[in-house]
Amino acid sequence: MLWKEILYIGLFTLLIAFLEITYFPEAVFLEKLIAVYSLIGFVISLLLVFRTNTAYDRWWEGRKKLGDLVNNSRNLAVKLAVLLSDPVDRDFFRRMIPNFAAATKEHLRNGVALHELNLSQLESDNLTDKEHIPMAISESIYREILRLKGAGKISEEEFLALDKNVNSFIDIVGACERIKNTPIPFSYSLFIKKFIFIYVTTLPLAFVTQFGYFSALIATFVFYVLVSMEVLAEEIEDPFGVDDNDLPLENICEKIKRNVEEVLC
Repeated sequence: MLWKEILYIGLFTLLIAFLEITYFPEAVFLEKLIAVYSLIGFVISLLLVFRTNTAYDRWWEGRKKLGDLVNNSRNLAVKLAVLLSDPVDRDFFRRMIPNFAAATKEHLRNGVALHELNLSQLESDNLTDKEHIPMAISESIYREILRLKGAGKISEEEFLALDKNVNSFIDIVGACERIKNTPIPFSYSLFIKKFIFIYVTTLPLAFVTQFGYFSALIATFVFYVLVSMEVLAEEIEDPFGVDDNDLPLENICEKIKRNVEEVLC
């Protein structure tokens, strides 16, 4: 993925090394730059550690919230399976709980396509004009639970137990939205990229006196390591996408669907 950038940096640093060897072969002050570049390298490493840790924290928090979604979906399905005996009531929740997970997945990406959800025509019509589909599905689940309570199919205590799980759905979506909608400041990421570029392209100034043209290879390798860490941090800071390093949202939603359908069959 970085082979073009690595090639350009290799050629550029080779040019720097050639100019230094050709025109400044006895520049004594260049020999003293190694200590300076060692200090600068330490500073860059600290910045990259902070950058990578921050991105991983976002990825890991997203994974924990999706784990909460799995657990709460299972808990709600198990409670409803015990409380409800009417096949029509059970079928509603067997469809809508996985629908909430699938809608949340697409909501965190490019928007929800209603035809991909398991909805009746009336349910689909009710969601057509909704902007926040996961919240609308959660509302329909909550309305159905209230209807069951009014019909005497569940008690007040059972309603409160179910209420806790339904409320957690919105909390999970809100936490995931916070992660998605609060990226790492662009100026911070841009500063690191500029810092790395300047550091690597001038690295031969300090190493040519000892390594000659091999200093270009050293600079290229350093560039590869530093930039790879920055690119990795960029990939995982938004964990809800479709890249290889993003969270497996499809697998998680499919797991929720299988578990809920098994319990509420």
